[in-house]
Amino acid sequence: MFLACQTAVVWPKLRAMNPVLVVVPTYNEKDNIRKIAAAIFLACPQADILFVDDNSPDGTGSIADAMAAGDSRVNVMHRPGKQGLGRAYIAGFEWALGRSYRFVFEMDADFSHNPAELPNFLKAAEDSDLVLGSRYVNGIRIINWPLKRLILSKWASLYVKAITGMPFTDPTSGFKCFSRKVLEAINLAGIVSSGYSFQVEMTYTAWKLGFKIKEIPIVFEDRHSGTSKMSASIIREAVWLIMKLPLRPVRRLRLNSQPPVRP
Repeated sequence: MFLACQTAVVWPKLRAMNPVLVVVPTYNEKDNIRKIAAAIFLACPQADILFVDDNSPDGTGSIADAMAAGDSRVNVMHRPGKQGLGRAYIAGFEWALGRSYRFVFEMDADFSHNPAELPNFLKAAEDSDLVLGSRYVNGIRIINWPLKRLILSKWASLYVKAITGMPFTDPTSGFKCFSRKVLEAINLAGIVSSGYSFQVEMTYTAWKLGFKIKEIPIVFEDRHSGTSKMSASIIREAVWLIMKLPLRPVRRLRLNSQPPVRP
């Protein structure tokens, strides 16, 4: 049954039964964090948010704490320093698996991923195990990117497809919805990438394990404020890790596990 985000009558009273968690890594996102939370709750009022903050110097973590104090749907994880996007998501996934969430999203804090798309992801998750938001289904849907960044992104997608054999139009996408069983089956401790190559590694692992993956079209808009975390070292990590992916055995971690019920 489709978990319509706009229907918020049931889950607020049954916190342990809330099915949706949106994991949002943050580093120096003080100008975005309140706005992104408001937009997520507008699109999906019964969702919970987990902000994973890497000790942001601009005070993002303190703002998140204040938000959590006033709204039980907001949760905050503080880490001692900047450890990379992949490590932040792994920490968020492990936190989610310790609770009763059925669907776990990845989303950026900078509005490059539009929270209004959340209901579309959940609809697609009716018959899929992992839903990818694609910038390249039936054309290019990117706003305010310089040509050099667009060329790099398209080259990365073609490179990933050529090396791994994955059929997806946007295998580097970071706007995703995982069903619980996918995260339970993946050995999260064995995911090695810490930068943006994490996105490819997770999708590749789910694909090799035989899960059903669907792409849906999204519009990607360059960040509203703050600065990009992309760097030359992140690109180098991605190039080498993707080359090694097809050589690595992929095994399912858990079979037929049942989610715990925790508040």
